[in-house]
Amino acid sequence: MHKSERLFQLVNLLKGRRLAITAKQLAERLNVSERTIYRDIQHLQSSGVPIEGEAGIGYLIAQCDLPPMMFTVAELQSLLLGTRMAGAWTDPVLSEHASSAMAKIEAALPEHLKQQLDDFPYVAASFGHTEDHQRFSSTLREAVVQKRQVRLHYKDAKEAYSERDIEPLGLVYWGGKWTIIGHCLLRNDYREFRLDRVCDISLLTHPFELTKEKNLQHYIALVKAKYAEDTTQTTP
Repeated sequence: MHKSERLFQLVNLLKGRRLAITAKQLAERLNVSERTIYRDIQHLQSSGVPIEGEAGIGYLIAQCDLPPMMFTVAELQSLLLGTRMAGAWTDPVLSEHASSAMAKIEAALPEHLKQQLDDFPYVAASFGHTEDHQRFSSTLREAVVQKRQVRLHYKDAKEAYSERDIEPLGLVYWGGKWTIIGHCLLRNDYREFRLDRVCDISLLTHPFELTKEKNLQHYIALVKAKYAEDTTQTTP
């Protein structure tokens, strides 16, 4: 890690902390010696960064407005991949906001970092994610935020059509396909619906409320527990 990058990381570790963090803890986080941390702290203090504390006690940054820190190359690549995935697999509104955010970041980058982003080898292909799927995603996102029921016109794996009113809790991307996670009013239980099998969707006026046993996190916890159980049973 270059010194400039380490200094940025150091400031980020100190920002917003309510309790002081010791030089030893900082050294372990940044994989450097405590002596290096002491030198970096002195350098930042002499540069005007309001770091409070002392050796043996710990350090934190006083309340102040600091400019945003520069991202590392790996962080920028992660952000770029995320914006590409949002553009390819979500709805036009999210895609536009993701691209706008990335454009603002790229505008402030030095040339050598821009070149590394241009050479980034990950591609998020949008094959199969049609305009209908984008529209459905947008409606579902609105329904999840507003906690409103939706009516799905759905075709299952056997080509059978059905109509379901659900309380949408979220969308999960398992890899390859988006899955709608909802509380089905007909079955009074969680149900999964593949987005690519939705024929049409309507946003209803009926609101719903989340409970301890009816929310996306609870559903994910049940899936994890079931997966762990199946794995244990199949392990020789």
